[in-house]
Amino acid sequence: MDVKLTWLDTGYCRQLELFSRKGGRVKMIRFHALAGLIEHPQHGIWLFDTGYSPRFFQATQSFPYSLYASLTPVVTAPEQSVLAQLNQRGIAADEVKGILLSHFHADHIGGLRDFPKARLYCYESAYLHIKDKTGLAAVREAYLPDLMPADFAERVTFVDRLAPVELPARYAPYAKGYDLFGDQSAWVVDLPGHAQGQFGVFVRDRDHGELFLCADAAWSSEAYRRFLLPHPLARLIMSDRKAYRDELHKLHVLSRNRADDLRIMPTHCSEVWETTKEGGDFSWRS
Repeated sequence: MDVKLTWLDTGYCRQLELFSRKGGRVKMIRFHALAGLIEHPQHGIWLFDTGYSPRFFQATQSFPYSLYASLTPVVTAPEQSVLAQLNQRGIAADEVKGILLSHFHADHIGGLRDFPKARLYCYESAYLHIKDKTGLAAVREAYLPDLMPADFAERVTFVDRLAPVELPARYAPYAKGYDLFGDQSAWVVDLPGHAQGQFGVFVRDRDHGELFLCADAAWSSEAYRRFLLPHPLARLIMSDRKAYRDELHKLHVLSRNRADDLRIMPTHCSEVWETTKEGGDFSWRS
């Protein structure tokens, strides 16, 4: 079953390109924080992450959370929040049925509190890893507790409690995942390494074919195409450096196997945003 995916740009942070991939420049570049609007013909409006919102600045006003804002300077505006962009499209907050949380870094959960009626979907392992963290322990996980809804535990569904299933062979080297809706329209797969309990989603867009929303398993399309690992300093903040390397290699293999009929979409890749914004044709080379 096909869905419609629209990427929403919620702002960006600035960081040196060299941290994101081997051979990168000693130059500050923009890392967009994209959120995916998924329109399902039967299950309605869903989101893949929520990017930044103005709450980021409120959540980083005091120490030690201010360290986060200092290390990754963020640029966003109220009209870039997912809520504002949905409203511009005539979609009310209460129409959002579910939010898929790839992981709990602040640039992925910034708009959560704008959707008080939505069900929240994440891995239990990811939630348990951050739920009691505050102060420096939270900052080390790139997590800001003030971005979390107070009733998160009452609204959450843990995807990794579903029964895992064999994926169709065309998704190799990814072998197992979770059939989110039970209709093969959204396959959730593990993407460990960058953050505890990170996941990605395979969907089929009605206009652009198969897509892989791979969150932060790569920070750029160039990185997975050429299998370029991040700078060693960047790897220090990863939950599991070996797992990150393994997952990046899987993306590399997938991109070679499916170069003509699958688009791999890292959340922070400027190339993804430039080729999909304003009705773009998604036609970059995987």
